[in-house]
Amino acid sequence: QVQLVESGGGLVQAGDSLRLTCAASGGTFSSFYMGWFRQAPGKEREFVATITWRGTKTDYADSVKGRFTISRDNAKNTVYLEMKSLKPEDTAVYYCAAAKAYGGHYYGNYDYWGQGTQVTVSS
Repeated sequence: QVQLVESGGGLVQAGDSLRLTCAASGGTFSSFYMGWFRQAPGKEREFVATITWRGTKTDYADSVKGRFTISRDNAKNTVYLEMKSLKPEDTAVYYCAAAKAYGGHYYGNYDYWGQGTQVTVSS
C-alpha cells in the first residue's frame, strides 16, 4: 500500500511563492506517475500538474502553466510542486496522487492519494 504525505502549505500573500512536498512510502515510487490536484471550497477537485515516472515529461493545467513546476526525486521518494506568483484563486487544498499507469488530468485515474495540504493566498 502506497502512502503519500504532503507538506509545505500555508498562508501567503499574492505574488509569493511556496514549495509543496509529497513524500511517498510503501511502494516502488519510481514506477508511479505522480500528480498534483487541488480542491477549493464548493468546487470539484481539479488537475494541477503531472509528471512521468522518470520525470522526463510534465503537463500542467492552463491556469498554472508558467507559474508552477512539478519535479520529482526518485532517490528520495519525493515529488515537489514549486508555486510562484501565487494568486488568491490558487487557494485550495492541494493533494498529491500516484498512478500505476499514466494518470493525465483525470483524478479517477490515480490510485493513491495523500491527505492534502492547505494553501491560502491572500490579496
